[in-house]
Amino acid sequence: MGYSSEHHITASDLDSSDAALPHWNVDGVISALRVSRDVTHNIRHLRWTQPPPSREAIVATLSGLASALFPSHYGRPDLVSGMIDEFVQSTLETALAALSEQVRRSLPFSEPDDHGDDFHRRSLEITRDFADLLPEIRGVLVSDARAAFDGDPAATGLAEILLVYPGMTAIIHYRLANALHELGARFLARLISDIAHSRTGIDIHPGARIGGSFFIDHGTGVVIGETAIVGERVRLYQAVTLGARSFPKDANGALIKAIPRHPIVEDDVVIYAGATILGRVTIGRGSTIGGNVWLTHGVPAGSHITQASSLGTTRL
Repeated sequence: MGYSSEHHITASDLDSSDAALPHWNVDGVISALRVSRDVTHNIRHLRWTQPPPSREAIVATLSGLASALFPSHYGRPDLVSGMIDEFVQSTLETALAALSEQVRRSLPFSEPDDHGDDFHRRSLEITRDFADLLPEIRGVLVSDARAAFDGDPAATGLAEILLVYPGMTAIIHYRLANALHELGARFLARLISDIAHSRTGIDIHPGARIGGSFFIDHGTGVVIGETAIVGERVRLYQAVTLGARSFPKDANGALIKAIPRHPIVEDDVVIYAGATILGRVTIGRGSTIGGNVWLTHGVPAGSHITQASSLGTTRL
């Protein structure tokens, strides 16, 4: 007789049919995994066990930081003007304390030569410097939100952009991650960018340099590489890639890292859906790149590039 949907297998059920029990050889598997983990395939950071940053704690911290930056939009629903400073203070104190701990956990993964005391000191310094940047970050984010409102006829107001637009969500994550990246918390910054990617489908490396009034419309599938430079008032649509064309290798065949390999997009450029721009090329100020264009060379200021023109030398 089969089990009903409400019946749960118990120990007594198993004891009554020992012959049917599988034999997994768990002891042997554990031993083999230990050898792989500790000897033959050891990839443990610094060869010792340590707690990595907590993704759940980072998500909560990002929520707190966003609430402190925009309390009327991301804060408590019962907030009134007289309560905002008190709310921001308590929220920031909690978020920054949590951030400092996650910075401390992340530093060994990017600065392996330091020691525990140095990690603690550095995490406090990075968090203090990051906190000082928050007013500046908020100002740039407001310019991004206004660019979205000005650039999208469907937008009804800044509140809709902050609360609904995935492009704005990705940009908030990027601005916070970029500040941490520049301050030295690079591993944590990459985790933040991955959280944004998971939430929005937009992948912006925190090392990219992006000017203010930046607008990503729709956004799904947008990729911006580590060494990309994006000017002021740039607008991207979905599935745009600012990527690398090739990956130089050293004499031993290993990839050479941290060299400029992504595009430079100057001020006031619009790049439409599905366009792919690869390599350290420059898209001149005020240019328009049409949908599905594939570019591996730069274009001068004021260019208007379509699929047909991108294959030749004509500039429309």
